[in-house]
Amino acid sequence: MPRSPLTLAALATAAVPGLDALAARPAPASGDYDTAVVTDADGREWVVRAPRTVTAGAALEAETALLASLEHFVTTGALPFTVPRPSGYALLPEGGRAVVHPATEGRPVDVESLRPGPGLAADLGRAIAAVHELTTSVVSDAGLPEYTAEEYRDRRLAEVDEAAATGRVPARLLRRWESALEDVSMWKHQPVVVHGDLGADQVLVAHGRVVAITDWAEARVSDPADDLAWVLVSAPPEAVDAVMEAYQLRRKELTDPHLADRALLVGELALARWLLHGVRHGLADVVDDAVEMLVDLDETTADEE
Repeated sequence: MPRSPLTLAALATAAVPGLDALAARPAPASGDYDTAVVTDADGREWVVRAPRTVTAGAALEAETALLASLEHFVTTGALPFTVPRPSGYALLPEGGRAVVHPATEGRPVDVESLRPGPGLAADLGRAIAAVHELTTSVVSDAGLPEYTAEEYRDRRLAEVDEAAATGRVPARLLRRWESALEDVSMWKHQPVVVHGDLGADQVLVAHGRVVAITDWAEARVSDPADDLAWVLVSAPPEAVDAVMEAYQLRRKELTDPHLADRALLVGELALARWLLHGVRHGLADVVDDAVEMLVDLDETTADEE
């Protein structure tokens, strides 16, 4: 049973000494978490997150450890944006902890409104590149996953195989995915620290620049294409060039001619993951939605061939 905003407000009050909660509203969250924004007596806003499962609880603990390490890179300027700073914890009756941190500045980025040039699109490229330039030890020290390029390609292959087994993916689309995954030259890249769940809701902007990135529970060492996929798929084509140019300028010794190709593929494979989510959880509406998008993608990419 999901926790109500009032329940989460009570957890926030227990977690942060002196926090006098006056109001609470639900907030969107990825993964198995209950999340709310709590307003205190001084008008300050706080975010409280509580895991719904043991797995989510372990991920939240790892994320908390990672955030502590990332704070150093924020302070030194290596990361040109802020990250959540946990202020307190509340034990949950079933085990695990709820985490509370001050709400971060900014609003979710509107990717479709990005424009070419040295503005927000370029700043977004630099922000993503800064994450990818982090030392990989921040991930390993937090107990988060690390994958070689080959291991991650194998994971993608397994994902496509599972999607194919549903019988709901167009055959032509499957062949194209399999061909790309079997092209070893596309997957010769240097694994880096990635956010792992990057999207508009996680990238907060203000005054024309990226000011915060949130929700780091899926961070890992793997393919940098994962963090670029949503931009390449959603942003206007003319803005994508600005994002990628700024990204490449910010990266050191970047030699990855197939980065954009993999990012576009990752964006397509997100539909396969959406299909599998629906199949695994028996959600017929999700399956139907995924199938409709897969058919549209198949028709679009066929026209491009």
